[in-house]
Amino acid sequence: MRKVIAAFNMTLDGFCDHTSGIPDEEIHKHYTDLLNESGVILYGRITYELMEYWRPYIKNPSGEESMDNFASAIDKIPKVIFSNSLRKLDWDSAQLADGELIDEVLRLKHQIGKDILIGSRSLIIQLLKLNQIDQFQLCVYPVVVGQGLPLFKDISDRIVLKLLKTRTFSGGSVLLYYEPIKAID
Repeated sequence: MRKVIAAFNMTLDGFCDHTSGIPDEEIHKHYTDLLNESGVILYGRITYELMEYWRPYIKNPSGEESMDNFASAIDKIPKVIFSNSLRKLDWDSAQLADGELIDEVLRLKHQIGKDILIGSRSLIIQLLKLNQIDQFQLCVYPVVVGQGLPLFKDISDRIVLKLLKTRTFSGGSVLLYYEPIKAID
């Protein structure tokens, strides 16, 4: 069965803000490899629209190898978009979800193939509440912003995670690999 991996960036104080991070060549390479090793990525509308930033780099590379390789990987990976407002997508590798999030995730999990990435905060929260996240890959940037949108907002139940491994990047960011574990009564 395919694993559902929540891969997300956050600040040291737990906020999600794509403008606060300090992505460098190493981090771009990590995420390029993750995308290339995965079978599909699920996005909500907001994150999908943010990721469209990378589309121009396909036709007009930046000359920065790590960014251009990431752009190529994000372009190639199939994307399933969950949105109540989008009616049409013009990115060849993207499609709107046919049904509800849980139904799509369960369908994908039971297919043969590479792992399923979750790249949107809202989808991570929904799937966490439904006990459908198999692994977290949280990249914590050495930045404190003091305000913003917390990654785990609206989680009311205690969730215990087991640390699987860590990776420290030369720029000071730390990638934390966790899996949720069941609480013992």
